[in-house]
Amino acid sequence: MIYIESKRKKVEGLIKKYPNAIIADVTSKSDTALIKLSPFYPWGDIPVPYTPNMVASCVEAIWQGLKVFEKSDVDVDTFKNDTMRGIKRSSKKYGQILGHRRGVYGNVLFDYLEARKRIYIRSYRWMLENKALYIIERMRVAFKNQDIVLLDYETNCDITNVTRPLSHAYLVKAYVEGIEPFEDVKEKIVHHHYYTGKRTISWTTEEEVFKKVQPQEQKDTQLSIEFDF
Repeated sequence: MIYIESKRKKVEGLIKKYPNAIIADVTSKSDTALIKLSPFYPWGDIPVPYTPNMVASCVEAIWQGLKVFEKSDVDVDTFKNDTMRGIKRSSKKYGQILGHRRGVYGNVLFDYLEARKRIYIRSYRWMLENKALYIIERMRVAFKNQDIVLLDYETNCDITNVTRPLSHAYLVKAYVEGIEPFEDVKEKIVHHHYYTGKRTISWTTEEEVFKKVQPQEQKDTQLSIEFDF
């Protein structure tokens, strides 16, 4: 199983609660290669949804850059922030949040839930599939035999709960396990079996497998990621 726990909890307590589990910090403060699963990690060249030929440094830069406030519209400069600092744009500075724009030049403003589904989750999935797929594949092998506890500052695992930010650790869990909102990463394969003796018998069985994903980019940096289990 994969569990989500707060980064703020003491490690001693987590070890006691999950005595045989791998404790994996996937936040922007992680001191392991798993920092690359943070939405703040500057992979670079992440496509901005609904905006052809425009990319951002990280998922969080897209989320923040497409925010629209009373006193400020989309901020394309945010897309270039690769420092993992100063990315967030807040209502304290820019006034009430009106929504997220459907692309830099779009006329539609998404509400919070729609933006979460169509901007944040979409961009994070692209990052997983095109930048961090190697980590995901290692996790899929590991969690079959051992529990994994993913640490995140946010622990909201309900996509429809807009009272709190969504845990990106949950999106990692969801992609690894093939559950909402990533049920489509799995597919059913039908196997045909035949037995020929005095008479021929045929039957079929179904197997659920993960779809093969071919990253759009193949870089040495991705292949060198160490996820030490």
